Amino acid sequence: MPTSTSFLPAPGWGREAGRRVRRHLLLKMFGTMAFMAVFFVLYFWLLKHARLPVRSVPRIFIDRMIAFRPAALPLYVSLWFYVALAPALIPSRRQLWSYAAAAAGLSFIGFAIFIAWPTNLAREELDPIIVPSLAYLKEVDASGNAFPSLHVAFAVFTAFWFERLLRQMNSGLLLRTLNWAWCAGIIYSTIAIRQHVALDAVAGVILGSLVAALHLWLVERLPALHQGE
Repeated sequence: MPTSTSFLPAPGWGREAGRRVRRHLLLKMFGTMAFMAVFFVLYFWLLKHARLPVRSVPRIFIDRMIAFRPAALPLYVSLWFYVALAPALIPSRRQLWSYAAAAAGLSFIGFAIFIAWPTNLAREELDPIIVPSLAYLKEVDASGNAFPSLHVAFAVFTAFWFERLLRQMNSGLLLRTLNWAWCAGIIYSTIAIRQHVALDAVAGVILGSLVAALHLWLVERLPALHQGE
């Protein structure tokens, strides 16, 4: 019988994924949309209402190693599809609410840092940005709320949950590796399109990893979350 160490997905993996997606489908659809709407309202309000002096996050050697790549924009935008996939595969209503609570906690930690230490992208990172495909993103998201990168934090949080869900479904090493590759691509894109600098991304990795690790630890140890449907 295939195990979580098999390279290819186990037989019937697609049917199991479909069953999970259909379970509580309306809750997942409308819950995800509502969460994103509230998140963006708060995010952009904080972006426009910094109450303390805004500081620029400095560049480090990683920023000099990663070239400016406008072609990475689709990877950056793919986060919003990526983060919607993980809760779609959660079959338990209690785990869905728990997942939403952890995602909200991650958001509010980031928001608290934005309030206490507002940051933006260093001016020299913005000057070369003349590519039309990036103009709208730069206009809407500006350069604030930089540290930590919540774009990266949510990618990492989602990757940890995907790893758990894919293991449960005996998805095989191939899909699990693609999961982490997708996450890595999103992290890379935040620097490659100069939406963040490396320190923003590193802080996002740390925040997303800590919240995911704590949440999954609780899920595994609380029977109501581990077994509840």
